Amino acid sequence: MLPISMTYILIGIISVASFIALNNRKFYDAWIFSPYRIDKYKEYYRFLTSGFIHANLPHWFFNVLTFYFSASYIEHGINGLGPFHLVAILLLGMIICDIPTFAKYRNFSGYRSLGASGGVSAVMFAFIMLEPIRDLYVFTIPIPAFIFGGIFLIFSYYQGRGNSGDNINHSAHFYGAVVGIVYVMLVDPYKLLPFFEKLLSWRLPV
Repeated sequence: MLPISMTYILIGIISVASFIALNNRKFYDAWIFSPYRIDKYKEYYRFLTSGFIHANLPHWFFNVLTFYFSASYIEHGINGLGPFHLVAILLLGMIICDIPTFAKYRNFSGYRSLGASGGVSAVMFAFIMLEPIRDLYVFTIPIPAFIFGGIFLIFSYYQGRGNSGDNINHSAHFYGAVVGIVYVMLVDPYKLLPFFEKLLSWRLPV
């Protein structure tokens, strides 16, 4: 019997919750991140539930795909941390990345956001700390993980500058990245030296 993969379990939970939310407005409104409602009605559960639903199918697909490549290595890779740490990184990323947004918008009743982006960002940057030059594939194009991470943050910065109206908290990507990096350094600080050694050994393909 094959062992149960935590990566697939988490993808399944995120996918089911997202599809329910996309087809059930009451469910969507109950789970979305609302700093105003958290502050006024003490609905702290929204720090977590908002990370399991998405604005649309492309938003869901990008997060799940990015999560899959990063999470599967963290769970099963040679230098991975295992399933417990995978769950911890994802949930901490979801919760912590929304704290600055809560502080900023707690008095704005109209602000809402959702998506696993903060947690996925935490998982992805934990993976980058473990394997910075391992290729991630974007539409079959191999991109070293540390370069993909940089592009991801640049894209998030420009998306977060304006009001895109998509309810996606793009600034959460930065805070999620910090969570992933700090988590790995706290759990296994000895991985910091191999991280820099791998970066210094990378060369442009010729």
